[in-house]
Amino acid sequence: MIFQNKHILLCITGGIAAYKSVELLRLLKKAGAGVTVIMTESAKKFVGITTFEVLSENPVLSDLYFDTEASVKHIDLAKRADAVVVAPATANTIAKLAAGIADNALTTTLLAVTCPVMVCPSMNTDMYQNLRVQRNLDILEKDGWHILDPDSGVLACKTTGAGRLPEPWFIADRIEAMLTRKDLKGKRVLISAGPTVEAIDPVRYVSNHSSGKMGYAIAKAAEKRGAEVTLVSGPVHLETPVGVERINIETCDEMAARMLSYLNDADIIIKVAAVADYKPVDPKSGKIKKKAGNTELILNMVENPDILKLIGERKTKKQFLVGFAAETEDLEKNAALKIKKKNLDMIAANLVGSKDSGFKADTNKVKLIFKDGSSLDIPLMEKEELANILIDTILEKMR
Repeated sequence: MIFQNKHILLCITGGIAAYKSVELLRLLKKAGAGVTVIMTESAKKFVGITTFEVLSENPVLSDLYFDTEASVKHIDLAKRADAVVVAPATANTIAKLAAGIADNALTTTLLAVTCPVMVCPSMNTDMYQNLRVQRNLDILEKDGWHILDPDSGVLACKTTGAGRLPEPWFIADRIEAMLTRKDLKGKRVLISAGPTVEAIDPVRYVSNHSSGKMGYAIAKAAEKRGAEVTLVSGPVHLETPVGVERINIETCDEMAARMLSYLNDADIIIKVAAVADYKPVDPKSGKIKKKAGNTELILNMVENPDILKLIGERKTKKQFLVGFAAETEDLEKNAALKIKKKNLDMIAANLVGSKDSGFKADTNKVKLIFKDGSSLDIPLMEKEELANILIDTILEKMR
């Protein structure tokens, strides 16, 4: 949602990584941003103007003197821009930007912008590590510009090291973070997500259908809003959100130990994980074999620790504790009981079983219930959008 109605200036300089800017443009447009491309003359030798004009649905600015309106147009673009990203940024352009030189359409336009700017260096490793390049990057960073560190790997020049332009999805993610309000800056957020797994034997286990999507969406949103985020995660097939510390666990006991070890440092604790309520009493070291004539298997189970209750018993008045309740019936009644029993400040309750809500779905709808008895219904929406509404509500209640 951050990119909706936003105008981004995508500035491209003459490096081999310019081909990645095509995909970056596509991602920004897909997310709802309006994009205008500015290219240096050398950039046009790597990727043609036509590609960017077709994908952006805007003319490309590359020459202030060829177009009689360009000398005014670049000022208009600078004023309208909500964000600027220079990707790739060569050593030459970085030096010009640091010195305030305005000798082409790109550098002249960037002298006039007042919005956030992200610079993505991309070059040979030795060039990137050169003291002059690093000094120029430091100047831009001290001026308030955002510098995105390059990736390491095998470069086009066959050198191995730092200097690769990060993948387009990563750059788009960091632009989104740059544009997101930092109302969680200085806060530490502890989140649990996904299922837990309790072994029956080396082959089988007890678990549930949690995909981890809701918890990961909250972690992603909190990081973008400036928080220091620790995510304690059961086994899921999800990428770790950028900038988030992820701790992998399997069992309830492991999750309890990790959550409690990080508890004292957290300002906000959000337990989204679907923890197995019971575990086998005596997990077998070898695979349980079928026995002829025996059609039943009796599995003795013992109750797992109640992680949310343990946290509720230990939390301080300054900490804000949120629980999640996945119910199949009596949603509000069961959720309200959990608030009192587990000393929660807020609980997000939802009915499971629907294809568009709860486990595995990309969307969710919840009822937020607070310790004072009040409640708020959140309609069906994407989990990433819901994550931000949850954070908004937490901050409002904390104030």
